[in-house]
Amino acid sequence: DFRPGTPDLSLFPRSAWAAAQRSVLARLPHRALGYPDPRGLPELREALAGMLARRRGVVADPERLVVCSGVAQASTLLGFVLRARGLRTVGVEDPGSPEHGRLFASTGMETVWLPLDGEGLRPEPLAASGVRAVVVTPSHQFPSGIGWSAGRRAALLDWARAVDGYVLEDDYDGDFRYDRAPVGALQGLDPERVVYAGSVSKSLAPGLRLGWTLVPEELLDEVVERKRTMDLGNPVLDQAVLAEFVTRGGYDRQLRRCQRAYRERRDALLAALAEHLPGTGVSGIAAGLHVIARVPA
Repeated sequence: DFRPGTPDLSLFPRSAWAAAQRSVLARLPHRALGYPDPRGLPELREALAGMLARRRGVVADPERLVVCSGVAQASTLLGFVLRARGLRTVGVEDPGSPEHGRLFASTGMETVWLPLDGEGLRPEPLAASGVRAVVVTPSHQFPSGIGWSAGRRAALLDWARAVDGYVLEDDYDGDFRYDRAPVGALQGLDPERVVYAGSVSKSLAPGLRLGWTLVPEELLDEVVERKRTMDLGNPVLDQAVLAEFVTRGGYDRQLRRCQRAYRERRDALLAALAEHLPGTGVSGIAAGLHVIARVPA
């Protein structure tokens, strides 16, 4: 399957997940099956906050973590909140994921495409755009595969403070680094300006529809209320199973398993390109589930 960003679903840890399900069903109190806190189960928010602080360097207060169905829902939650605050436009990376623009358009916001270079979002077009919100993928930019430089990360946060704006950090491929230690999440540098979003879609399976967003204090109540009116919260049993899985080390083991598998496949692809298409230029190989290959004419 050569579709970019598509996980190998055969890597889903069926036995370990089933064991976590049995454990949860044996001990979950009846009261936990009622309407949940729209932010998510407290035990899952605690588990995710600890894991994200340790693995991604985020400032992870469980009270400001909202469990959602993935980055897509995190984007729409933020879009509705910003639209209600009077914002009309959102900046997205160019080139970037068309899905970001579509999601914010569904909330009534218009998209402004902002150019990138080899270091990240270019500061001058951003400053001239007039937007006060942007969506970025700094860990492994889609589709170029670059990791943003420290200078561009700092410049983006300086811009957000100057315009009283917000950054949605889609931590795309943040868990999968192959040749060096992962770069910490942007949110860890300014948790009051960065809304951080991630999910288990690549580490476990997209069909689980489980993700999270860490929200600045100023936006938290509005995001939680929007989540409440949108769906009353995510399914309790799935949340409890993920909490069990994270707390007992299953999630870390799964990430290591995926890392090994995807690194081996990346290496095999690079070797095949070198053998069969010599002269092919390849970028974005240090992380993630896709590379950019420029085949010679």
